[in-house]
Amino acid sequence: MRYTAIFLLLIFMSCKNETKKETESKVETESKTEIQTGNETGKSVKEMWSEFTKSNPEFKNEEIPESDFFHNNREDANRLAELTVNGKKKASSGLYSLYKQYSVDLPKVGNKQIVTDFDGNAKAIIVTKSVDTIPFNEISKEYAELDMGTDVDPLKKWKKAHWDFFENFMKESGGKPTEDMLIVCERFETIWTEKY
Repeated sequence: MRYTAIFLLLIFMSCKNETKKETESKVETESKTEIQTGNETGKSVKEMWSEFTKSNPEFKNEEIPESDFFHNNREDANRLAELTVNGKKKASSGLYSLYKQYSVDLPKVGNKQIVTDFDGNAKAIIVTKSVDTIPFNEISKEYAELDMGTDVDPLKKWKKAHWDFFENFMKESGGKPTEDMLIVCERFETIWTEKY
């Protein structure tokens, strides 16, 4: 469970021509490398968690949360990290079938995550407030606004962005998105941000 976020990231990045076994091996190798080398990315995540636990000693005995970025490209990942830091993005959506396909646990209320930019620099700590599984065609305007971080046509933007994203991912395995595909809707709260 420790590397679930990294595992899901690799899934969502649509790595071509990799089997599940190769993907799991790659995740394990990349995770071990980051821990062993103590690279700058891992350092910023550790520093953020250290600052957070100094100010919130009730969490000092908790294991450092998983870290990950939203989306699968630099521009969107950095934009969504900024929206999270600003408290505008308060939700995240995943494809339920992928959780089942790869035997990954759904997010749980109370879980914390360190949100990073595309390069892995820590930007914010979030905590999961609720998790629901909702068909694509039943996503509400309210939820779309929380996920997209905007109140300008949020449902239309949410549907287009997520349909395109899921379609591109599913195409590689021969699947197609459907209006009733189940979406894991995670609402969260930003509880800590990077210090400037």
